Amino acid sequence: MRIALLSYRSKAHVGGQGVYVRQLSHGLVELGHDVEVISGQPYPEDLDPRVRLTRLASLDLYRDDDPFRTPRPGEFRDAIDVLEFLTMKTGCFAEPLTFSLRAARLLRERGDEFDVVHDNQTLGYGMLLMLRRGVPLVTTIHHPISRDFRVDLAAARGLRKRLGVRQWYRFVAMQARVARRLPVVIGVSSVSADDTATDFGIERDRITVVPLGVDTDLFAPRETPRVPGRIVAMASADRPLKGIRHLLDAVAKLRVDHDIELCLVSNLEAGGRTERQIEALGIGDIVRVMPGISDEQLADLMASAEVMCVPSLYEGFSLPTVEALASGTPIVASRAGALPEVVGDCAVLTPPGDVEALVAGIGRLLDDPAERERLGSAGRARAEERYSWTSVARATAETYRAAIDAATT
Repeated sequence: MRIALLSYRSKAHVGGQGVYVRQLSHGLVELGHDVEVISGQPYPEDLDPRVRLTRLASLDLYRDDDPFRTPRPGEFRDAIDVLEFLTMKTGCFAEPLTFSLRAARLLRERGDEFDVVHDNQTLGYGMLLMLRRGVPLVTTIHHPISRDFRVDLAAARGLRKRLGVRQWYRFVAMQARVARRLPVVIGVSSVSADDTATDFGIERDRITVVPLGVDTDLFAPRETPRVPGRIVAMASADRPLKGIRHLLDAVAKLRVDHDIELCLVSNLEAGGRTERQIEALGIGDIVRVMPGISDEQLADLMASAEVMCVPSLYEGFSLPTVEALASGTPIVASRAGALPEVVGDCAVLTPPGDVEALVAGIGRLLDDPAERERLGSAGRARAEERYSWTSVARATAETYRAAIDAATT
C-alpha cells in the first residue's frame, strides 16, 4: 500500500508520538509498504532511509528557544499562517488545526498518490475536508487530551491561570467533533480506547486497539552492573499530568535512608515548576536532568538503573514504561490510566499522587535485590511476548484495509 502518515510534530524527543511515527513507519516499510511521513515542526530526524519525509512548514510558534514568538511580516505566506498566529495570540494551541488545513491542501493536490492516509492524533478540521473528498482515513488517538486538560486545570492556581488553561485547551472540542466523524480509529490500549469513547462521544466498537511496540534489541539488559541507587524517570514535558512533583517529594524523603540518584529525562522549562521544586527541596545534588538524549543513550541509561519510576496521573499507554520492561528494569508505576494494563504483574503499582506509597514502593525495591531480579526478568519476558513493532505495523495495516473499504462503499 501507498501510505501517507501525518503528524503535526514528529521529532522523537518531543514525546511518544514522535517515537510512534518513526517506529511505525519503519515497521510498515519492513512489510513492503510505501510510506511517506508528512510532518510539521519539529521534524523527525532519524526516519528509516526508505521512508520519504515531506516537511510541512508552519510559523513554528512554539519552538524551544523562542516560544510564542511574533513572526516578522515577511514570514507570513498565506491565510493559514495568519490563522495560526491569531489563534496563538488568543492563548489557544494552534498546531492541530493549522497543520490539518495544510495537510488537506497538500493532499488535495497529491491525494491520488496514496491508498490511505493515517493521521497521528491531529484531529483537526482539515481531516473532515479529506473525508469529503473520499480519502481513506485512519486516525490514531493515543489518549483524549481532555484528560490532560482536567489535570492541568486542577493544578492551576488562581482565576487567571485557570482561564489560561481553559483557553489553551480549546482545541480539544475540535478534536472531539472531528473524532466523532472518523470512520476508522485506532486506540493504543483498552483504557485509552474506553476513555476516548467516553470523552469524545465515539461508539466504543468503532475503535480498534493496537498497542505500541518497543525495539527489544536496543532496549535490553546489559552485561555491566546497574548503578546502585539509580532511579530513572521520564517526562516529555514539564506538566502536572506526569506526576514528577510527587516523585521529587518522594526522592527527598528517600534520600534520608538511601544513597540514591534520580536521572530525570525531560526538557524542563527554565525556571519552571520542576526546577523550582528541586531547588526548594534541596535535592539538586542528587537529581540529574537529561534533556534530548539519543535512543542509544536512553537505552543505556534505562538498563543502568535499579528502578524506573512512572508516577503519572494518567497515561494512555506509556512507551517509556515498555522500554523499561524490555530493559529488564524493575518498575514502580501509578495505578493510573493504561499503566496497569501495560505492566501486568511485572511492576509495583501505587495510587496516583501518593508520595508515601512511592517512597515505600521504591524503597522496597532498592532494599530487595531478589525482587528487582524477579520483576526485571518478568518485565523483559512480557516485552518480548507482547510488544513488537512488526506486529504493530501488521495490525495497523489491517485497519488501513478497513478504511479503504469504508471509503469505497
